[in-house]
Amino acid sequence: MRKLSAAVFVINIIYSLNSFASPDIQPNMVHEKVLKNGLKVLVKEDRRAPVMVSQIWYKVGASYEHDGITGLSHVLEHMMFQGTDNLEPGEFSKIIAENGGRENAFTGADYTAYFQTMEASRLEVSMKLEAERMHKLKLQEKEFVKELQVVMEERRMRTEDKPQGQTYEYFKALAYTSSPYRNPIIGWMQDLEDMQVADLAAWYKQWYSPNNATLVIVGDVDKEQVFSLAEQYFAAIPAAVFKPVKKRIEVPQLGIRRSIIKQKAQVPYLLMGFKVPVLNSVDDDADIYALEVLSGILSGGNSARLASNIIRGSQVASSASAGYDMNARLPTLFLFDGSPAQGYTAAQLEEALLDQVKQLQTNLVEEKELSRIKAQVIASSVYEKDSNFYQGMQLGMLETVGVGWQKADEYVDKVKTVTAKQLRDVAKKYLIEDHLTVVHMQPEEISNAN
Repeated sequence: MRKLSAAVFVINIIYSLNSFASPDIQPNMVHEKVLKNGLKVLVKEDRRAPVMVSQIWYKVGASYEHDGITGLSHVLEHMMFQGTDNLEPGEFSKIIAENGGRENAFTGADYTAYFQTMEASRLEVSMKLEAERMHKLKLQEKEFVKELQVVMEERRMRTEDKPQGQTYEYFKALAYTSSPYRNPIIGWMQDLEDMQVADLAAWYKQWYSPNNATLVIVGDVDKEQVFSLAEQYFAAIPAAVFKPVKKRIEVPQLGIRRSIIKQKAQVPYLLMGFKVPVLNSVDDDADIYALEVLSGILSGGNSARLASNIIRGSQVASSASAGYDMNARLPTLFLFDGSPAQGYTAAQLEEALLDQVKQLQTNLVEEKELSRIKAQVIASSVYEKDSNFYQGMQLGMLETVGVGWQKADEYVDKVKTVTAKQLRDVAKKYLIEDHLTVVHMQPEEISNAN
């Protein structure tokens, strides 16, 4: 991501979708059209303000990479702003700014997305520019060398010089054996050092095409105008021929994985993760929504169990959280992280977290607590309607990971059906030792010697 980081645990939580639109709140407002070249166009009309958000999502990210080429998707994201056949480096951003807009991009494990927020009448400017760089990107050696250095410095600042970021990277490499989620989104430093501009050109040619993209427009727009502009600017771009993406399924875990990592840090840090399924990996999604509610029970605000019981209660932790991304393309992890309070160890924090899991496996959640979490989900769904960006993000992410944007309308109703027994059952089924990876980060004494 330019200017922002997507490589650490906190960002993964930020970019997970915690709530979706309810059909009771927002009737059918999504309109879909697929161009002959395969580009999918989604439009959601929202006329509360004279602005619009344009997003284009490509089905490629770090999980499409393999050893030796990690970081390609992220570096290419940077290069998408550095010139086309008709635009000089930086001119894309300059034009958006001259039209009063804001723009950026982000790379994840399963997608790369580009977006602009502009006054609604500037829609055509956005679409013309996105079509230009979809098929006329000009990869120049000079710009590549410069942007590669930017990415390397980003890696140093946000991962190698950040004890928790480096611990998370190490944790993922330990937790996953064959899943591509074991590689960092930003790439391993050796792969960045070995990267060539020709590698980016091949990656761009392989993945950047209309039949591998979804265009999402949300705001004060007319769907017919959007479809017309999409035809005007994108229809002539040829579709690509794709080989089927090879299945890279994580091999079964046969027991707990545990490790210690030493970092120059002030306080210990703990990461724990249980292997769990996602919407994409199951036929019956009841367990998935129960796991989602379970994450809310544990870490859904100041009144959730981790905050109440081990931060304010026993005061074992100075920080603790749980998170789950049900919308990943591949099976993922139900994550816990935290730092022990002064006078406590990472081992004691681990014991406290596992005790919270055991309670969920043993006792039914009381109806009052369950109702509170469900109310929070519905409230966040309503509040999210205030943002065109997050409405678009819901649609784009669901479509890009293969779940389908239509799932957005099911979320609230599915959450409402989750029972206390289901919560206990999924805790007993998935949050078990044989699915668990644990990493303790131990502070290493920082030498003041010259």
